[in-house]
Amino acid sequence: MPLTPSESEQEFFARQELERRRKVAQELEAKLQSEERSNLKKLHWMRCPKCGMELMELEYRGTKIDQCSSCNGIWLDAGELDIVAAAEGGGFMHSLQKLFEA
Repeated sequence: MPLTPSESEQEFFARQELERRRKVAQELEAKLQSEERSNLKKLHWMRCPKCGMELMELEYRGTKIDQCSSCNGIWLDAGELDIVAAAEGGGFMHSLQKLFEA
């Protein structure tokens, strides 16, 4: 006569299987998000946020800034505004920096 698992044993194994499937689904989701982030970075790397054209690196007072080859927009990376404002020694860039500190 075959032994049948008890109800509590079936529930235990069902929970184990559910937890295993949930973990696999989370790992797959994390992998897909990582791949998507990587693909977006490749797609948008050194592209103008305004028009999508290629950005060129220019040197301005010892700081490399990005300028769009099409619309001539200027784009600063994190911390570059502080460096440019410090090089100005006040003036327009310093007042512009104060706008972003508020």
